[in-house]
Amino acid sequence: MPEFRLTQISDTHLTRRHQELTDNFHRVSEYIDATRPDLVVNTGDVAWDAPTNPNDFEFARELHAALAAPCRTLPGNHDIGDNPTELGPVPSQPVTEQGMQAFRACFGEDRWRFEAAGWCFIGLNSLVMNTGLGHEAEQFDWLGQQLASADGRPVALFLHKPLFLNSPDDTELAASAHRYIPQASRGRLMEMLDIVDLRLIASGHVHQRRDFTHGHVRHVWAPSTGFIIPDSKQEVIGSKEVGLVEYRFQPNAFEVRHVRAPGQVDIDLAALLRRS
Repeated sequence: MPEFRLTQISDTHLTRRHQELTDNFHRVSEYIDATRPDLVVNTGDVAWDAPTNPNDFEFARELHAALAAPCRTLPGNHDIGDNPTELGPVPSQPVTEQGMQAFRACFGEDRWRFEAAGWCFIGLNSLVMNTGLGHEAEQFDWLGQQLASADGRPVALFLHKPLFLNSPDDTELAASAHRYIPQASRGRLMEMLDIVDLRLIASGHVHQRRDFTHGHVRHVWAPSTGFIIPDSKQEVIGSKEVGLVEYRFQPNAFEVRHVRAPGQVDIDLAALLRRS
């Protein structure tokens, strides 16, 4: 395959309770129908609040099954619970084995690897990191095997949470697992990735569009397809807008295009909650 076209969506937060979010997803679905990528990847927070409302998973699965392209999915904190954190309060919904099993029952594996256009694509469950659950150790063992067999191919990594804000050396803010990969797990992950030709890390979670390069690795934060978080609740880091990201991979090269589907609306989370 000389070119592989991948569309990344993220933070869809689907639920029957918020029609506005469903409407934004329909606009994205229509765009995917028009552009027909080879693959869609949802980098997590597929559902609004699956740990307390399992029906959100079923609704999200129905909508993803109707997409006009194959889809791979990764879990977010609103899907399976959040990482334990070194700083700040303990998450109200920590990651559980039960939550991960529910996700896999609906969407398949919560980690994956495939090859296309001369690239190795890897998707990880970033929420299990720093938990001490058996699945965390299993995933690191699995990742080591996948990286060892990359055979010099450039690697694109997909996961829900960004690795860091600006650099691996970010201190206090980056130590919190609320927004980024927990620091201890991040260090281990980056050490493992050093053995391969890592070119891209694609994430979501922050609900802000951001695109920067650190070293020789491009970091792309996909915006939410559903809503933006107001400045009163979250500082501005990138661009607060809804949308998606398109990639074109060719052997040893790739392009990124930041896109907004026609008809998508920048729904304000605070206003959405007031209306519910």
